[in-house]
Amino acid sequence: MKNFAAGVYGERRFLLNELNNYSFAAALPTKSGNFGLKALYSGFSDYNETQLGLAYARSLGSRIDIGAQFNYYGIRISGYGNASAIGFELGTVLHITERIHTGVHVSNPVGGKFGKDQQEKLSSIYSIGLGYDASEKFFVSAEIEKEEDRPVNINAGFQYRFIPQLMIRAGVSSATSSVWGGVGLSWNAIRLDITTSYHPDLGITPGLMILYNFKKNNN
Repeated sequence: MKNFAAGVYGERRFLLNELNNYSFAAALPTKSGNFGLKALYSGFSDYNETQLGLAYARSLGSRIDIGAQFNYYGIRISGYGNASAIGFELGTVLHITERIHTGVHVSNPVGGKFGKDQQEKLSSIYSIGLGYDASEKFFVSAEIEKEEDRPVNINAGFQYRFIPQLMIRAGVSSATSSVWGGVGLSWNAIRLDITTSYHPDLGITPGLMILYNFKKNNN
C-alpha cells in the first residue's frame, strides 16, 4: 500500500436472497506501519453473521512482511438471540525474488468460542500460497488451505492486465469444484470489478466490487 484506499464488495450466493454477503475494507499506510479495517455481513433478517476486524502490518526489510488482525464475530438467530466471539489472524509474506512471493496465514488457531457455555469454536484455518509475477501484465498464484474438520482445499488462479485500465482474472477451488472469473475496470482513482463463480450443483454467484484509491492522478 502506498496511500489510503477503501472498497466495498457484495455478492448474492447462488442467487439466493438469504445468502447475501457484503464486505467493507480500508487500509491506511503510515510511517509506523499499515493499519486496516474490515467489516463483513452475511445472511438475512432471521439469520445473519457479522465480523469486525482491525489489522496492523509492516515490512521487516525488503524481503519479509508481517501482519496481524483481531476480529469480533457475531451471530444472530431470530427467536434464539445473539452470540459472539473474539478471534485473531496472523500472516507473513516472503519475497523470494522480485517476481516470486510466498506466504503463510493462520486464522483462529486457539480460542474463539461462542456463547455463555463456550461449546462452539471458530474454525481454525491454515494456508500457504505461492505467487509469480510472470510480467507486469500477468500474475499467477496457488494456495493450499486446510480448515478444521474439512478436507484440504486448493485455490489457483491468474490475473492478466491488457492495459492499465482493463484486467481479467479466473480461477478454481478444488473443495467445491467451483470456477470463478472477473473483469476489472479502472478509471482515475476508481476501480470496478464484476465477478461471478459457478458451482456445478448450486449454480452461479454474481458479485460487484468498487475500490477507491485516495491519490491524485492515479490510474
